[in-house]
Amino acid sequence: MANKAFFIVLLFHSILSFSLVSFATPINSSLIEDGIPKYLHVCDPSRFTMLGLDMANFGFCDKSLSYEVRAKDLVDRLTLVEKAQQMGDHNGTAIQRLGFPKYMWWSEALHGVANVGPTIFDSLVPGATSFPNVILTAASFNQTLWKTLGKVVSTEARAMYNLGRAGLTFWSPNINVVRDPRWGRVLETPGEDPFVVGVYAVNYVRGLQDIEGQEIATDPYSRPLKVSACCKHFTAYDLEDYNGITRLVFNAKVSEQDMVETFNRPFEMCVKEGDVSSVMCSFNQVNGIPTCADPYLLKKLVREDWKLHGYIVADCDSVMEIVERQKWLKSTGEDASAYSLKAGLDLDCGEYYTKFLPSAVKQGKVKESDMDKSLINLHVVLMRLGFFDGIPSLVSLGKNDVCSKENIELAAEAARQGIVLLKNDNETLPLDRAKFKSLALIGPHVNAFGAMLGNYAGVPCKIISPLQGFSAFGQVTYEMGCPDIKCPNDSLIQPAVNVAKNADAILLFMGLNVDIENEFLDRKDLLLPGNQTHLVNEVVEAAKGPVILVVMAAGVLDISFAKINPKIQSILWVGYPGEQGGRAIADVVFGKYNPGGRLPLTWYEANYVDKLPMTSMSLRPVDNYPGRTYKFFNGSTVYPFGYGLSYTNFKYECNSTEIPIDVKLNKLQHCHGLSFKNGSQSQECPSVSIDDLSCNEEITFEIKVQNVGQKDGSDVILVYSVPPEEIAGTHIKQLVGFERVYLTAKESKSVKFELNVCKILNIVNFSGYRLLPSGLHKIVVGDISIPVKVSYKRLGL
Repeated sequence: MANKAFFIVLLFHSILSFSLVSFATPINSSLIEDGIPKYLHVCDPSRFTMLGLDMANFGFCDKSLSYEVRAKDLVDRLTLVEKAQQMGDHNGTAIQRLGFPKYMWWSEALHGVANVGPTIFDSLVPGATSFPNVILTAASFNQTLWKTLGKVVSTEARAMYNLGRAGLTFWSPNINVVRDPRWGRVLETPGEDPFVVGVYAVNYVRGLQDIEGQEIATDPYSRPLKVSACCKHFTAYDLEDYNGITRLVFNAKVSEQDMVETFNRPFEMCVKEGDVSSVMCSFNQVNGIPTCADPYLLKKLVREDWKLHGYIVADCDSVMEIVERQKWLKSTGEDASAYSLKAGLDLDCGEYYTKFLPSAVKQGKVKESDMDKSLINLHVVLMRLGFFDGIPSLVSLGKNDVCSKENIELAAEAARQGIVLLKNDNETLPLDRAKFKSLALIGPHVNAFGAMLGNYAGVPCKIISPLQGFSAFGQVTYEMGCPDIKCPNDSLIQPAVNVAKNADAILLFMGLNVDIENEFLDRKDLLLPGNQTHLVNEVVEAAKGPVILVVMAAGVLDISFAKINPKIQSILWVGYPGEQGGRAIADVVFGKYNPGGRLPLTWYEANYVDKLPMTSMSLRPVDNYPGRTYKFFNGSTVYPFGYGLSYTNFKYECNSTEIPIDVKLNKLQHCHGLSFKNGSQSQECPSVSIDDLSCNEEITFEIKVQNVGQKDGSDVILVYSVPPEEIAGTHIKQLVGFERVYLTAKESKSVKFELNVCKILNIVNFSGYRLLPSGLHKIVVGDISIPVKVSYKRLGL
């Protein structure tokens, strides 16, 4: 019995008291059944009885009261030190006298339940579905898929919670816009367009959090949550380490224009439209103020203006870095904790709040009542998650809901939908298995396993490498060609060349992995690493059959040499495709699936990064630096944003003519000036702030899409708006809508778009005002251009 008791203690310690039993309470075998915690919520009468307590004495377990009142009851029972302990994720402790267990907040679900924080994979739950990294999923441009992935991930997460193997609060997704192609965390994000990033955030968060039938509540603070999502990292963050300047100390100098237009927009959408229950602030400073200590960003924008119904958490040890590395205002631990708490930071993923808030209160630097507000925010979220009362509709989720056949198939489908066909000369793809009987697979990613999972991954259910995926279609030979992904020498190139000489077709699996692009690790250039390019060229020269280049990477790569080489007939970009990546790639190559993904990033030429430092935050061209992203860069590219081919062809038709938008202004609605390229003001009323307009006007049009080819396939309709050409300093174009459509060969479908005028035609001026300009705008879909004329007129004139 002694050994058994010791095992139980270890088990409960490892799962961080998700059995909801305080560590201070003696552990016995009655607390588990078949290795599963018996108690899944705090306010279980039998649990309190087991603890020697009467649940009726605790208002925080009274279901007749509102969550806020119940949370306040719990907070009011805590000592100052206990309050501080509950506000630090590294130091949270159980409170035995209240029957309140320890809870660890940090979990991750970026593209599946990740193996961090309280998550445990063992014989009971050996794995969870590992979907493609976000950058590839984003390339599908499929909102339904994004939401479905969130639903499945949260189902697996909730099932694992029920089994005592996971938490309830997941600090995902990462919705930072990719400003610079060298950023190491590109794989985690939905790309460079703030609208796409925001739409992804809304859908994935809704998938994670929403319980069917309870998506909307009269009181949003009581809306139940399947799991809690967190949109991070707020804000203006996309630098890890540039020439010794790290994210821990970087001061991002950002114009208000870029803040509103680019960096903050996905977060605003995530909070307002996704109703996310948490936002994480970033390490960096913005214009000299640490984001986690900035009351304008946290309290004013996130909580007051955008109406966050949840809590704000610091990126781990951000509060500490204010003192130790940034040395901001010569702050002490008490100062940094007080600044952050008063700015609106509820939870410190670190130790500073726990260590220094009690003394900060005693020194008069912050009020204990400020701590109370944050603690109420935190515990209301836990109540919405059922941590106190349970959620009956979710109790049945268990082992069979994790790594199901349907979930594994969804992982394959997500990878297939994201894969982008970049080149396909002479319709080389799809390969005919009857014609190409001998295949050579060459490159450092041929037998990729971990590389396909990227970062923030868990233990996959069933991983299929490219070698395994292609072997399912027939016999293959393979050579790595490089010792590792960095390809430091050419020692293995000749064996690869020898294999290529005898193959009917060659597939080259090249690219990057998390040893080259990752958190803490920015890239230095946009080239294939080491001798990879040399390997490709040597194999191509020896090949007797078609050569297909498969690029497995998240970030931009200048593969111009392959694009222009006629001996490389086809190129596929496959991102980091998740656990079913090898199968998905083979399905595309052999035509079981027709690729329809589009690039969520601009693929710049290699010399682009020589023209500007990562520390330059401006999106617009400035100081002889080029612009950033497709919205502000008009130079030559390897492949543009939104690019992607198919095995079939699509044709667009639209019968819309010029659309007039006539806006009547009253005496309280005023015109704003704009800068014009010719230096003169061509409109009597150049623009009006959208905050002063009703913004009820909508633009409605239909795009008829026809599959004019011989193969079934999916097309992504991308809708852009183009501002009046005479306005200076605005975007070249911006994406305002998109839809993925599946059509059989020769099939036609009409897709209707209803777009709000203020949302799609507004521009942001240098002061950060969103303005609706008068003049001739354009809606552009492929080769179709629909003119939209906006005009203003005073009432009574």
